[in-house]
Amino acid sequence: MKGLDLKILIILLVVACSPNQEERTAEVSKEEPTEETVQLTGNYGEEITEDGVTNTADLLAQLETTDSVNLKVESEILATCAMKGCWMNVALNSEEHMRVTFKDYGFFVPTEGVEGKKVIVEGYAKKVTTDVETLQHFAKDAGKTQEEIDAITEPKDEVTFIASGVIIK
Repeated sequence: MKGLDLKILIILLVVACSPNQEERTAEVSKEEPTEETVQLTGNYGEEITEDGVTNTADLLAQLETTDSVNLKVESEILATCAMKGCWMNVALNSEEHMRVTFKDYGFFVPTEGVEGKKVIVEGYAKKVTTDVETLQHFAKDAGKTQEEIDAITEPKDEVTFIASGVIIK
């Protein structure tokens, strides 16, 4: 009898401790998100609205009289960080882009699939000079070739943006 009782106890423990089908399915979906589960549009970071949005031409005009400005601006996404989604480049005009990073590294955007989408960012725009090491780091994050990375040898004057909230349309 004792041997049988021990076997029953072991079977009960195994059954009780094993995850049910729902838990196993949830574990699988957590490990490897599919295209269907990756959100490409919507709000990221602080919840913001479209009220009071300006365009990039107005942003550039404001930066002619000051080195920084708080605002909400709409643009087009050109690229995102392929490694983590920790930055994105958006169009300033037909020739220039603006790198958008996220306040306190507190949120990320999709690493792919949002290029060409409209975006609204709210936060702080600033004129800066980005050093060569940082530019090379961004190029690596963007998936550039080593040859392209090595070709970056000069600092760059540019507009950057620290976003507290983002809407991807």
